[in-house]
Amino acid sequence: MQLEVFNSVDRADAVDVLRPCLDIQRWVEHIADARPFSSLDALTDFARETAEPFSSGEVAAALAHHPRIGERPKAQTTEAAMSRSEQAGVDPSDDGVVTALAEGNLEYEAKFGRVFLIRAAGRTAAEILASLQERLSHTAEEEDVIVAGQLREIALLRLAGVISEASANSEGATNK
Repeated sequence: MQLEVFNSVDRADAVDVLRPCLDIQRWVEHIADARPFSSLDALTDFARETAEPFSSGEVAAALAHHPRIGERPKAQTTEAAMSRSEQAGVDPSDDGVVTALAEGNLEYEAKFGRVFLIRAAGRTAAEILASLQERLSHTAEEEDVIVAGQLREIALLRLAGVISEASANSEGATNK
């Protein structure tokens, strides 16, 4: 969707566009209510600011929608399609990596009580696995900060993927 269109759709449609990027009600509503944006950079900057900080409840709610690394969601939703694309660096036919990720996921979940979350887009399976192994040595407090940061990165990448800069400068846009 072009930024010009995003700026002009009704609030409910804007919320529907934003929710697959990050299913945190406060984040989605603040962005939808702050329209119009003068540029994609203004939108991204506002989205980043709105994501600082996430509460622990917001993080938990958002993680409920994230599949385990190495497990491709089968649903036909926008969010599932985004997740499948982001995990393209994990080859499901590489049994060694799939097994190591599955074991690491279980260990991480046992230790932290949530799924292992990482911005997988642009990372190889080896990089993801190395990060998983490193993060298993963290404290819960260290992981809380990292997980919130990874959630922000994922949200901003998804946002940039669903909203593009309009070809012409839209009238009536404000500088947010």
